[in-house]
Amino acid sequence: MELIRLTTRLTLFAGFLCLTATLAGTLLLAEALLRRRINRAPFARLCFNGASRCLGFDIATRGSFSDRPVLFVSNHISWSDIPVLGGQIPLRFLSKAEVGRWPVIGWLATQAGTLFIQRGSGMAGQARHEIANTLLSGQSVLVFPEGTTTAGVTVLPFHSRLLHAAVDAGVDIQPLSIGYLRNGHPDHLAPFIGDVEFQHHMIRMLRPPAVEAGVIA
Repeated sequence: MELIRLTTRLTLFAGFLCLTATLAGTLLLAEALLRRRINRAPFARLCFNGASRCLGFDIATRGSFSDRPVLFVSNHISWSDIPVLGGQIPLRFLSKAEVGRWPVIGWLATQAGTLFIQRGSGMAGQARHEIANTLLSGQSVLVFPEGTTTAGVTVLPFHSRLLHAAVDAGVDIQPLSIGYLRNGHPDHLAPFIGDVEFQHHMIRMLRPPAVEAGVIA
């Protein structure tokens, strides 16, 4: 049963990635014809939501998201935080630069308008400037101020310099919290920590029945 479930989810996800890539290519063509930039955030939200469904995530939300441009800050547990949170509201992510170099996923992240930062390179000031400009353009941005994934039971010190982008842009900061449950208990499979490779973690996480992803706004 687990093999059937895993195969079904991965097949749906692969097919959805193809559709998402087609949409991204269509938007690029439209931009070339119209000679103007198209806001990708609404399209990205639809794609993130579709990816979450294909992967079998059972998403529950509490609270409400700001309808104005804000800087969202969230804890970070796994790669799955991206489709779960990105499917809730149109926004742009700040991600580590390595993600931009991942095959297919990196290109799609770039097309979705993801902002990238090279960790440990002293580029936080530039990232702060890019975030502020994005907020001033009317788009919300989500950052993971801990700078890494955790097991979700503690909160690491924040990289506070990025949060000053909200001050620069004159917008609010809205905190979010994400967690994963199986059978009413914190899921030990969801945290993407340690030296495990992405593909191995994805398989391990998608084999069992649906995980409940809870988001508190």
